Amino acid sequence: MEENEITKTNFVLSDESEAFLKETAKWGYFLSILGFVFIGIIVLMAFFIGAFLSKMDSFGGNPMGGSMSIIGNLGGFFGFIYLVLAAIYFFPVYYLFQFSSKVKTAFRNNDNDKLNESFQFLKSHYKFIGVLALLFLVLYGGIICIFGLISLL
Repeated sequence: MEENEITKTNFVLSDESEAFLKETAKWGYFLSILGFVFIGIIVLMAFFIGAFLSKMDSFGGNPMGGSMSIIGNLGGFFGFIYLVLAAIYFFPVYYLFQFSSKVKTAFRNNDNDKLNESFQFLKSHYKFIGVLALLFLVLYGGIICIFGLISLL
């Protein structure tokens, strides 16, 4: 055996770690199902927001008189935004669901490969959330800078 060669040992989970992982999978499964329900609600809202805003426009709810046609025309835009948000929200929820399902299966069948797969999905879940968080930080930072510059003028 060479000096540079690294020997790997089998990694064994303690009973306590196994119990923690099983409980984590249960909570992850619950949260992913809840996430899918919320995605469904967001999609339904996307389809009904246009009808709702056009109905508001038909009431002529402007107290100064006239039409609120700009609000009625924004229904499609808001519907599209809701669909985009639902699509973005789908991926981390899907990854969490896959993680939880595969952990349950791994422990039920004593399958180490399934456990490895589950951790791949957990990694994808956190990677997606991390990239999304960075994206929002940059977006909010840019917006704050723009409004700061505008307020100075």
